Amino acid sequence: MKITCPAKINLTLEVLQRRDDGYHALRSLMVPLELADTLGIEPADAFSFSCDDAELENDRNLVVRACRAVDDGARVAVTLHKRIPSQAGLGGGSSDAASVLLAAMEGAFGRRYAHDWLAVARSLGSDVPFFLARSGALVEGTGERVTAVGALPPWHVLVVKPPVAVSTAAAYATLDAHPRPTRARSGSDSLAALAALQRGDFDEVERRMSNDFNDVIAAEAPEVARALDALRAAGASNALLSGSGSAVFTIARDRASIAAIAERMNLDADYARFPTRIAPVTAWRGEIA
Repeated sequence: MKITCPAKINLTLEVLQRRDDGYHALRSLMVPLELADTLGIEPADAFSFSCDDAELENDRNLVVRACRAVDDGARVAVTLHKRIPSQAGLGGGSSDAASVLLAAMEGAFGRRYAHDWLAVARSLGSDVPFFLARSGALVEGTGERVTAVGALPPWHVLVVKPPVAVSTAAAYATLDAHPRPTRARSGSDSLAALAALQRGDFDEVERRMSNDFNDVIAAEAPEVARALDALRAAGASNALLSGSGSAVFTIARDRASIAAIAERMNLDADYARFPTRIAPVTAWRGEIA
């Protein structure tokens, strides 16, 4: 089986109160991208894992952890082709892990399992349950409450990955040092953006785009601030951090607008650019080779 592992962007990200268990509650509207890794799984005499990024080829990789969570004695050879940059807020590792679970549900491990797949996903990471939805989604709680959007508009996206990594734990610690107002669910930008996305209202989605990490991380990481400024200077009508960073992005209605922004951007070559688009829901599935 081969399965596509899409990146994601956060059109909104509201970080709410810190809970007694140390996790933060959140509300976020996420959408998958055509920018994706590819996972291959085939029968083998023993478990093996290989990745074309040698730095990720180790037992700590979320793919290996997901395989062990499915079946610690699985006899499969797993290969991972990476395109999504790491430590970027694009959910690459979480998407890879979720794809292992989705593949297992479809029989790639040779038998059916009676797992609580949501619990397994949550044990692997807070973004993993989102990728099980195979759609855009409103994500709440600590990532376990996922409300799928359904059909997604074919809008285009330019992702820029600055030459800097952002630690998620450090990002939350920095955010906690800045007081934030309490926000009722009824006035949530995420809920308003969800409704706008479902009806394909680009202007309203753009107006509601927000990320509580955006200004904090931009102030801490000059490379992130430079990427955001470069998008705006190139004509982007919106520019936002994804997750806790370090990748930033802009969305537009059509490919030509994204291509024009990418052409006008004044950034060094080590700022990686990824022109892409929101992934059609029907394209996000495994295929038996």
